[in-house]
Amino acid sequence: MTKRFSSPRLVVFARLTTFAQTAFGAAIAFGVAPWAIALNLWVNPSVAGDPFRNREPHQIGDQTEAAFKAIFQQGNYPAAERYLQQALSKEPNEPLAYAMNASLAYGNKDWVKLDTYSQKTLETGQKLIASDPLRGNLYTAVGYFLEGAVVITREGTVNGVPQAFSRLRQVYEYLDKAEAISANDPELSLIKGYMDLLLAVNLPFASPDQAIGRLEQNAAPQYLVDRGIALAYRDLKRYPQALEYVNRALKTTSDNPEIYYLKAQILKQLGQKENSQQMIQEAIANFDKALTKKSQLPSDLVKQIERERSRTVSLNNPG
Repeated sequence: MTKRFSSPRLVVFARLTTFAQTAFGAAIAFGVAPWAIALNLWVNPSVAGDPFRNREPHQIGDQTEAAFKAIFQQGNYPAAERYLQQALSKEPNEPLAYAMNASLAYGNKDWVKLDTYSQKTLETGQKLIASDPLRGNLYTAVGYFLEGAVVITREGTVNGVPQAFSRLRQVYEYLDKAEAISANDPELSLIKGYMDLLLAVNLPFASPDQAIGRLEQNAAPQYLVDRGIALAYRDLKRYPQALEYVNRALKTTSDNPEIYYLKAQILKQLGQKENSQQMIQEAIANFDKALTKKSQLPSDLVKQIERERSRTVSLNNPG
């Protein structure tokens, strides 16, 4: 276990905080095929509200599931916030709802809410261990992960890393407990897979192909698997593969403006690399598609898309 807490992991821990928006969220991050889950009781799929499993679903809740799909399938943040408010009152024992609220707070730079929802994720995760050991241990890990994000955000990387170290140790302690119950569980594989990909992209000795293979094999929903792999290939500057996977994601999430934004980023980089004005023009078209639904995106994200579009237009008109 000692090797898990080497200094490179601590350096990357600060970067992991940005995964919250994509993986959960938070966490974060960051979202699953059907496997039998040890210690899990059968729950009727019509009432489970489980966005990860096609059979033997866990009791997650319809409002939490709706919020999850609003963020990751539709890229509709106002709708997600409405569903999450209902989830907090109707499904108060669901840690995923608090984790998604924490990720939205992180994106909005609302550090007070980030702290509050991180604590609630941890508390509800710990309480869930008795009735659902797999998800209870998983979201206890997520809760500690989010607490580490709070520390890094509040204290900065230099001062925050020593405090975040203890949280990182607990993250892996509880992830190990969840893996011992069902290593191939889709929800666990999705969240841990996003973390593994981030580490693989940022650490020279890690294997991104191995991380991608694990994510592809075990995680779900598939649209988040494809999106995560596209992000990884983008960051690895393997743009043809990134384009392949973002196109896969678009087949099942064609209403999500964030996927068009990701495709635009990939096309821009590929167009520059191959000196292709056609790809640059395609990139601009995808930025425009993303911006047609700017009313459902966070304002800071809209500004970023507009800035990147403007820079891409300048590439198309070098004069």
